[in-house]
Amino acid sequence: MRCVLPFVLFATPSFAWEASRDGPVCLLAHETDEAEIVVSHDITKTVPYAIQLTRKNGWQPGPVFAIRFDGLGPRTITTDRHTLTDDTLSVTDTGFGNVLDGISQNFVALAMTGETALVIPLEGAAPEVEKFKACAANLGV
Repeated sequence: MRCVLPFVLFATPSFAWEASRDGPVCLLAHETDEAEIVVSHDITKTVPYAIQLTRKNGWQPGPVFAIRFDGLGPRTITTDRHTLTDDTLSVTDTGFGNVLDGISQNFVALAMTGETALVIPLEGAAPEVEKFKACAANLGV
């Protein structure tokens, strides 16, 4: 049994937050067993910031989307300007300071709409949020 345990541990996928750039778009991405989370900043769009939360089991429609951040800088952000397409919930805005601070300053987020909730672990996100912010600041340069 002891010989098998290391292989089981290394076979488990490692999901980490990751900042990257794809041309004029900065990305901050994270994947869990239940969902994929992508924050983007695209200078070619008039509303440059977006968050897309794709749940494997989809989202139930609701009039309001909320994301609650719990940890050292708790906050709750709500909007009725979200869209649902297939299994993806999207929100766009001209700025995402509260969202980025929520991701970097807390331990966990709870995204909710209708009767659907998604737990998003934020461990290891802070350094990647800083890379994302630096990318966004340097996009037009």
